[in-house]
Amino acid sequence: MADTSSLPRGGFNWRRIDRVVLVIALILAALALLDAAQVWPTVEFAIRAFLRTAPVIAFAVLAIAYVKAAGVETLVGRAFQGREVPMILLAAAVGGLSPFCSCQVIPFIAALLAVGAPLSAVMAFWLASPLMDPAMFVLTAGVLGADFAIAKTLFAVGIGLMGGFTVRAFATRALFADPLKADLAPRTCCGKVKNPFAGQPEWKFWREGARRAAFARTATENTLFLGKWLLLAYTIEALMITYVPAEAIAQVLGGGGVQPVLVGALVGAPAYLNGYAAVPLMAALLGQGMADGAAMSFVVAGGMTSIPAAVAVWALVKPRVFGAYIGFAFVGAMISGLGWGLWAGSLLG
Repeated sequence: MADTSSLPRGGFNWRRIDRVVLVIALILAALALLDAAQVWPTVEFAIRAFLRTAPVIAFAVLAIAYVKAAGVETLVGRAFQGREVPMILLAAAVGGLSPFCSCQVIPFIAALLAVGAPLSAVMAFWLASPLMDPAMFVLTAGVLGADFAIAKTLFAVGIGLMGGFTVRAFATRALFADPLKADLAPRTCCGKVKNPFAGQPEWKFWREGARRAAFARTATENTLFLGKWLLLAYTIEALMITYVPAEAIAQVLGGGGVQPVLVGALVGAPAYLNGYAAVPLMAALLGQGMADGAAMSFVVAGGMTSIPAAVAVWALVKPRVFGAYIGFAFVGAMISGLGWGLWAGSLLG
């Protein structure tokens, strides 16, 4: 084997390539080889769809940046102070619109558990948090409609309450006894664990240079984050419309009854790309005949069992508690899909 220790380090590093951008490039490259005439229509569709969504994206990015710069995390932390029942109620409600990404949830929850927050309230927050945030609400309302966004938010809170009060009812049983792993402060890209109760939010953040910098940094990061994921979603949407027959979607995920909702919940986890990317994909699938209830069960199940959200739970609790989290996610997705299907009138066919 050749000695590579003396090779120059200034060469190109493939690890620096963003994986989402790489996937988009690979999709277009494969399309160029297999159906070259479809490359430009696919690119044009993705760009046009992205531009239509641009005002919604801009509002969402500014909302995220404001929440981060103002330091709203401290208000979220206070939901875990007080008596257990009000704590569960508040944790589920706050989780339904919390500003945390999946990475930030790990150190935040680790700190809460370290200072003695009950698992019931933490479970309520864990279940509700990955389903909705201010940016996702704006994007969902803009693409799928305000009624879908409001319903998903209510389901997020409801699932959080279901999980929280179930854990409270069986807190003394073996399933939830001694739930934490030995290492309560795992390393994450968000840095060390901080006290979630420390500090005060500063709504007029522009008065401080550090907060202005945080606003600019967060806005830039989320513009790039949302931009790449939505471009991938719109690229996949273009391929679906071109190559996937609407009859096939309608046959598997369309129609009335429980089956489409069940299938949507089951495929939600493995097929879920990203909460933001799922929104335009659901719009495309609904246009091709997907049942309303199946769409809701898909986004709910996928949101809670996606790798980032699940890792946040797995990193801190023992496998049996993680299994309970997955169970809550599936049951909650089924209830959400059935409820939305009844409301939208598609469940009865």
